[in-house]
Amino acid sequence: MTGRAAVYTHGHHESVLRSHRWRTADNSAVYLLPLLRPGMSLLDVGCGVGTLTADLAARVAPGRVTALDTSEDVLRVARAEAAARGVETIDFVVGDVTALDLPDGAFDVVHAHQVLQHLGDPVAALREMRRVCRAGGVVAARDGDFAAFSWFPLLPGLDEWQALYRWAARANGGEPDAGRRLLSWARAARFDDVVATASTWCFATPEDRRWWGDTWAERTVHSDLGRRLVASGRATAADLDRIAATWRLWADAEDGWMIAPSGEVLCRV
Repeated sequence: MTGRAAVYTHGHHESVLRSHRWRTADNSAVYLLPLLRPGMSLLDVGCGVGTLTADLAARVAPGRVTALDTSEDVLRVARAEAAARGVETIDFVVGDVTALDLPDGAFDVVHAHQVLQHLGDPVAALREMRRVCRAGGVVAARDGDFAAFSWFPLLPGLDEWQALYRWAARANGGEPDAGRRLLSWARAARFDDVVATASTWCFATPEDRRWWGDTWAERTVHSDLGRRLVASGRATAADLDRIAATWRLWADAEDGWMIAPSGEVLCRV
């Protein structure tokens, strides 16, 4: 998932991939599902580990899905996911969404989940997504908005995490508050028929808090995010350990609650 002068902030540490494996069509693509029909062709941009891709493939089968990512290593994980499910209608390709090596009008649906926030030129990406979508088809994008994350209890360590993450994402050439910008980006990409919505992930049960808190505790310390923060001098290893401990403190709170909102756009071609 690359774009001009942009670096994928999270990297591919196991804690990141574990988070991505949790994503499904039901928790991450509800806004798109009513438009999917059997026999459609679909391009999944930034497919990652492939759980969401395989769910979408099941919705459009026997139509074929092209799963695109910039990392061959991650595509190997996605291929294994599809094989484990017995899904044989997915073609996996390495590529860059800002310069797709795909023909015009090749797909009924072009989908990108949590991708545009990591690109240096998301408008150029949306233009390319439009180019490869057939007339009458739909380009769908969903992206998080880190400034809009909200939680309880109010722990200063999570405020620090939020500020550091948003700095790192922008330093890497991306836009961490992409959700609120999707409609604007779609308009800039010359889409005239756009439906903009939003949805959230909510973590409030003990099990959900533990999973989400542990994942982010590990990502803060061990992923590319943590390495970037230390190398830049924005945080020390001790700072990151303290923030990781705050994530676990939040997860242990009986009244702990958090929402992670995302913006969504459905763009008719």
